[in-house]
Amino acid sequence: MEQDNNSMVQRVQWFPGHMAKTRRKITEDLKLVDIVMELLDARIPASSSNPVLRDIIRNKPRVVVLNKSDLADPKQTGLWAAKYKEQGLRAVKVESKTGKGLPALYQAIREELKEQIASWERKGMTGRPIRVMVLGIPNVGKSSIINRMLIGGGAGKAEVRDKPGVTRQNRWFTVGKGFELLDTPGVLWPKFEDPIVGERLAFTGAVKDEILDVEGLAGRLLEVIAELYPQSLEARYKLKLPTEPLAGHEFLELVGRKRGMLVSGGEVDTERAAITVLDEFRGGKLGAISLEWP
Repeated sequence: MEQDNNSMVQRVQWFPGHMAKTRRKITEDLKLVDIVMELLDARIPASSSNPVLRDIIRNKPRVVVLNKSDLADPKQTGLWAAKYKEQGLRAVKVESKTGKGLPALYQAIREELKEQIASWERKGMTGRPIRVMVLGIPNVGKSSIINRMLIGGGAGKAEVRDKPGVTRQNRWFTVGKGFELLDTPGVLWPKFEDPIVGERLAFTGAVKDEILDVEGLAGRLLEVIAELYPQSLEARYKLKLPTEPLAGHEFLELVGRKRGMLVSGGEVDTERAAITVLDEFRGGKLGAISLEWP
């Protein structure tokens, strides 16, 4: 991760070799499905929408899923859903951990394919399962949603881990409500033209922390949240923010000292503070926060 010379924005790039192969496989498998379910992170809908995938999908029917909506600002998520509707896209708010929003998702898929379903019925293909490709960037919650949709017994489960790059091959799942899902590995794109996009993807865990400067990233995250939701930081870390904006490293010092994260000599363990801040943001402990507003 490189720092932009003109700002505190961190330049992030991460494109493992398997992602190029995955992109080719997705292109080949599109002909096997009726519709694409594109998962976005409700906290960063624009940044988590892969432009490469949009190009691959082209004219295939698509439903947008604003996943992890429980972690996002509900007001902003509602505005995003309205914006997608204006663009002619069906957008559904879903919480993959609880399954909230899934009935609306089933309905949206059926409505998007209403004419196709009617055509099947005219041809005597009543009850034909709808085949759905599940697409999204790493760590956006594809496997969690699939597991929520799976019927019991025999179908297996998609592996769920809170880190990017877990699913490495396409897998079919038969779920209730007359659907068959094709799970795909998360795909990023080779170069983030806008450094802020890469930074936001790193904030939410779409990029592996192992390749990042976690202290710089966490400090930058604190700067962003202080601008958008200062009350969330004050409530979580029991501090009063000064009137003048703090730099990222100053934020880490403040948070680490409040939490008693000290090493010998009374200095703050800023690495430990950084890991804590990132974990708490990603886990929703800082409150419902949207980093992108429409």
